[in-house]
Amino acid sequence: MRRPFTNLTLDERRVIARMVQAKVPKTKIAQMLGRDLSTITREVKRNWWHDKDVPQADGYWHVTAQSQADRRRSRRRKLERLPDLRAKVIRCLQEGWCPKQIAGRLRIEPRAPYRLCHETIYQYVYSAEGQSAQLARLLPERRRKRKPRYARTPRNRFFPVETSIHNRPSEINDRSQFGNWEGDLLTFERAQGDANVATLVERKTRYTVLLRNNDRKSKPLMNRLIHEMSTLPAEARRSILLTAVWSS
Repeated sequence: MRRPFTNLTLDERRVIARMVQAKVPKTKIAQMLGRDLSTITREVKRNWWHDKDVPQADGYWHVTAQSQADRRRSRRRKLERLPDLRAKVIRCLQEGWCPKQIAGRLRIEPRAPYRLCHETIYQYVYSAEGQSAQLARLLPERRRKRKPRYARTPRNRFFPVETSIHNRPSEINDRSQFGNWEGDLLTFERAQGDANVATLVERKTRYTVLLRNNDRKSKPLMNRLIHEMSTLPAEARRSILLTAVWSS
């Protein structure tokens, strides 16, 4: 079972600093600390010290990293620490204001004692306290989870039109031709590791092949499929339609 997330401690950051200076791969650091690789990668990237005057001082230093992390957490806790500001933000949300409007109003109000970023409001709304108060219901666009600030832009179409299943020949649709396969990928949640199972089913005979993979990336999977299918004659491997199935 995956342990609940906790913030990195100063001792953990000290270990990270020593191993980064020793050029130890981040995967080894993550294994030693029992953390996800993404946690270590994000920590080093966010808290890497840059010195314009003394470039030789650039690097990951545990004391500096801890102070930077504490500073960011204090900003995120602004709405938790200041009840008057929190009440004002909640009142504005109830009146139909969006977080950007609230943050912009605070910047131009001459008597406003505090300034606030709209991202701070979003983080509070989707925090445990904000969720218990059902503040997400007050947002113009309500989501179950906060959308990442720099999320990847979705593609318009995952598969090109010319390779759409709707263009599949009739002999494949009616299962009259041997050698056309359907492939499914059964992928589990990250807590179960990188293992996944690929299935290949011949459409006419329903002959099924199961393949276990230990890598979630597409290239190792495709190499495995090519290796398994290359032993068959050309008439037995005319086409493959691949889909994906997720399981928890």
